[in-house]
Amino acid sequence: MLVAKKPLTNLQIELLRLYAHQVDEKDLLQIKELIGQYFAKRLTQFADEAWAQNNWTDQDMEAILNDPNQ
Repeated sequence: MLVAKKPLTNLQIELLRLYAHQVDEKDLLQIKELIGQYFAKRLTQFADEAWAQNNWTDQDMEAILNDPNQ
């Protein structure tokens, strides 16, 4: 039997509450898509902030993307 060594996060608890209700497969797929969009938006915002903070140019980004060590 698996025993949780860490308490659940607030996100995990909220998702458990949501998934305690039966939803059809179509709704489940839409919920997953919404969650994915949310985190993609957050990642984009984080990247935009890093871009501005570091004064990166398009050339800098090309160098980062083409770095074989990445």
